[in-house]
Amino acid sequence: MAHGLRTDSHTSYVRRDDWRESATRYALLPLRIFLGVTFLYAGLDKLTDSAFLQASGTGSIGAQMEGVRDISAIPALVDLSLKSPVGFGYAIALGELAVGIGTLIGLFARIAALGGAFISLSLWLTVSWNEEPYYYGNDLPYLMAWLPLVLAGASVFSVDALLAARRRNATGLG
Repeated sequence: MAHGLRTDSHTSYVRRDDWRESATRYALLPLRIFLGVTFLYAGLDKLTDSAFLQASGTGSIGAQMEGVRDISAIPALVDLSLKSPVGFGYAIALGELAVGIGTLIGLFARIAALGGAFISLSLWLTVSWNEEPYYYGNDLPYLMAWLPLVLAGASVFSVDALLAARRRNATGLG
């Protein structure tokens, strides 16, 4: 007869990890709300700023891109934006809107987070690349903040979670 430790026996010590499970489930929600609201606001701010969506002039996307062209990590990326600065401005603004909405409601949350990470990466490599020291620029921390959402998605209060629950129920796994 083999002797070993029984794992099915009752003990008087009961661990209550319910709060840890809840905390884990909701841990990314504040980050999701912050990034979603921030990107939604950034997109709306660009679309409603008449100076921003211009090829030249004070506060325009064209002037901003001209100003960072020679100090960016990838000048060719800035040159690409300068071919159509107004179109690029609209693309960034609409991208930020889509990322913000997708992140807030949790629809295609990982794809939205990947879009947010891509926008933050491109801004870091162009607009804030020359910040000294590097941690003064805000685009790199935004890039890092998107990565947990790329990995984990939106597990609570999201359209993705609702759709996943419906699929489980429809297949009888719920």
